[in-house]
Amino acid sequence: MEAKAKERERLATTASGQAALDHAIGAAELYMKAASQSTDPAEKTRLKQKCSDLIRLAERLKNRPAPANHVRIVEERLRLPRMVRDIPTKEKTILYRGARLHGNVFPPWESDPDPSEFEGEAFVDPSVYSLSDRQQAMFDGWKRPLELAARDPGTDMGEVISLMMEAQDDYDLVQDVTTDCSVVASLCASIKHLKPGPKSILPAHIFPADVDFGKPRIAPNGKYVFRMFFNGCFRRVVIDDRLPSSSTDRTLYVVDRHNPKLLWPALMEKAYLKVRGGYDFPGSNSATDLWVLTGWIPQQIFLQSDELEFDHTWRRIKKAYDYGDVVITLGTGRLSLDEEEALGLVGEHDYAVLELSESGDSRKMLVKNPWCDGLTWKGVGSSAASASSEGSDSDVATRLKPGTFWISFDDVAQNFESLYLNWNPSLFTERQDHHFTWELPEPNMAGSFAHNPQYSMCSSTDATTWILLSRHFQDDELDISRKRGSTLASTSNQLGFMSLYIFENNGTRVQLSDKSTYRGPFVDSPQTLAPFEAKKGVKYTIVVASHDLPLPKYAFTLSFFSRGPLVVEPAAYALKHYTEVSSSWTRRTAGGNAGSPTYLQNPQFSVKITQAGPLSILLSTAREDLHVHVDLVWANGQRVTAVTVRDLVSTSGEYRRGCAQACAPSLEAGTYTIVCSTYEPGALADFTLRVGSNVACAVTPVLADAAGRLRKRLPDLNLPKPGAGESKHRAAITVARLARASFIVARRQHRSLAGGSPGSGNGSGVGGTGTPRSHPTVRVYLESGRGPDRTIIPLTTNSVLAGGGAEFREVGLGGLRTLEVDIDPRVTRSRDGLWLVVEQHMMGATMYRGSEGGDDGLAVELLSDGHVGVGSWEVLDD
Repeated sequence: MEAKAKERERLATTASGQAALDHAIGAAELYMKAASQSTDPAEKTRLKQKCSDLIRLAERLKNRPAPANHVRIVEERLRLPRMVRDIPTKEKTILYRGARLHGNVFPPWESDPDPSEFEGEAFVDPSVYSLSDRQQAMFDGWKRPLELAARDPGTDMGEVISLMMEAQDDYDLVQDVTTDCSVVASLCASIKHLKPGPKSILPAHIFPADVDFGKPRIAPNGKYVFRMFFNGCFRRVVIDDRLPSSSTDRTLYVVDRHNPKLLWPALMEKAYLKVRGGYDFPGSNSATDLWVLTGWIPQQIFLQSDELEFDHTWRRIKKAYDYGDVVITLGTGRLSLDEEEALGLVGEHDYAVLELSESGDSRKMLVKNPWCDGLTWKGVGSSAASASSEGSDSDVATRLKPGTFWISFDDVAQNFESLYLNWNPSLFTERQDHHFTWELPEPNMAGSFAHNPQYSMCSSTDATTWILLSRHFQDDELDISRKRGSTLASTSNQLGFMSLYIFENNGTRVQLSDKSTYRGPFVDSPQTLAPFEAKKGVKYTIVVASHDLPLPKYAFTLSFFSRGPLVVEPAAYALKHYTEVSSSWTRRTAGGNAGSPTYLQNPQFSVKITQAGPLSILLSTAREDLHVHVDLVWANGQRVTAVTVRDLVSTSGEYRRGCAQACAPSLEAGTYTIVCSTYEPGALADFTLRVGSNVACAVTPVLADAAGRLRKRLPDLNLPKPGAGESKHRAAITVARLARASFIVARRQHRSLAGGSPGSGNGSGVGGTGTPRSHPTVRVYLESGRGPDRTIIPLTTNSVLAGGGAEFREVGLGGLRTLEVDIDPRVTRSRDGLWLVVEQHMMGATMYRGSEGGDDGLAVELLSDGHVGVGSWEVLDD
């Protein structure tokens, strides 16, 4: 009689609607008959209790007007944050595209599946589940649960069915051959939230299920639907109940050592592995796994970080754990075989935390290794003695399940690499998700934030705000993972890194990582969390940063969790127009810093501003090790040969690795010259120049020095000796027809100042570009006529100074380039002719000694568009 009652009870839990009600009533009647026939008082009481339970179930089924919305019921009980943002069509398209993965379709979750989905003929999922070579060697086909149970002689199938969805003893989940330690560790750590019961979250994630009893139902047709969060939303994952059987005593799926017939953990594992590509799972971390399995907010804390506040972290997780608001797992880093043996820990492996204990100064974690035959902590370290036994109860250690151990939090921090936390979303009241795609910038711009996704955020209150960045899974990443090396770390490195930055920048876009309010670690996980204390009314800029992401395009979701209203929108550009120009430092143009004699060879650009306003200049290169610098110079768009304080309109400051930015908040209309330099001369690289303004501006390369010009080297000039006063030399100029010319005056010998570091100030007297004071000063001009008819054409300044002549200018290590001038043949043929005049100041005795001793001198070179004759130098005595 009782056997028939159990069968009707089983059918009541698997059927739906009127059929479930009929089975519940039938089971109650059978238990009542069995109770009336029993002569054992205890047995009679037990059977009457079963009858009462089924009568209550029948009442609930009778009064239920329609199938319960399991998700809504669980979410209302948990008080999850409300979604405050409607997803626009453009972003919905991203979510729909994210449904295709590994040849399967995982549509966004819309509603609970209809109960009729789980009835009818046996369901077979056509999806292909890949196996590793090791798994394939022992694979014995896909078998349904009863087929697996039938392999054990004498198995009571009725008992097997009753034990499939609810454990009769404490859970003890373990992995064996499948390399999904993070998944099994996740299931172990979250079992208190998943295990069947009135507070279980499982009915919102597996169907069919009994939301009243908080447990899964057995699907008559073997079809199960899971609700998992990935690629921007909760999605529908459909599987059948066939599991990979083994021809050996090893298992290819998660099992419960205390409840070997338990089915739902293996089904949940199968659904997750379908999402991630198969049973040859290349590896993950538990925070990611739990985010997918439960939707709880993932956080990774690096235990070796110098910024970790150890005591604060313990208090935070202990309080949350006691309230049931956090699931905790641990991850080790790379360990040698000797280290694994000595510590009793497995390298690159995830562990579940089952309990936290605090007594006085003693802080411990009960940790579980999910491997069925795995190592356990051997207590190496200062807390070894206390780790071997918990509290004063001497037999606690003997009651621990295999693979579990107590370990002090100090030893955790010393021997584990990562602390993974998954937080209950109900800690917040509001949530909004923003979905976007990102085509990674070309390599030259990858070191800047110019083309990175950026959002503006403003809070109405002072409050904690959590910002979660999630990268969507895609097929190409799985292909990369399967081509990995022998370690999990090598897989992660191949998939790249990402981070979040936060700036107080009035919600406008930023181009460099400097001056951030929050800078998150670069993680190899598909998620990274930025817990942030937002100030009321402050507009922040949130920037997505990446490093070495291997694919050209990605989809992301940015989730904002808060306890008050937030205004979130794409960050606005600081300026209206941006122009980008690509160029290179080549063997001819890699001139180095302003202290280098080849500085004038650096790439230069003319920028024409037609209306007064702000201007920004970003210089960025793919070579992250290269120190770069950019200057905006008042030079009428002409080539710059040396930079002094008064020439500079704006500068990027000290030389900076990878990229540099110069900003002019208010710039008059005109034509300026941009100089792009590296600190070291001869450093070869491509770069991109990005100029921003509020009106469209023209950016064009300045021709290389002497491009299309005739070059003529004039005889060298000797500098005056100490005490000799000023010196003045002149040389006659002749032309047959009108010619345009300029002159370069440079040190004949010099001491190189390029040996310092980019930030040391060497060769960078003005923000990394100024000319050192020890350089000689000269003035250069053309002179014709005598007395009152004397005419001066200044070449080192734009105007004639009072009293005649031109302004003295320094001859830096990069030399001095004069202004261009038209030479009229009529002037050169006049009675007094035309003369090139070079005046030099006297300098100190030690200031200009050449590198090989002796007095220094000046070299003069003529650049012209036609033939220009130059006579010998004459010394003038005033």
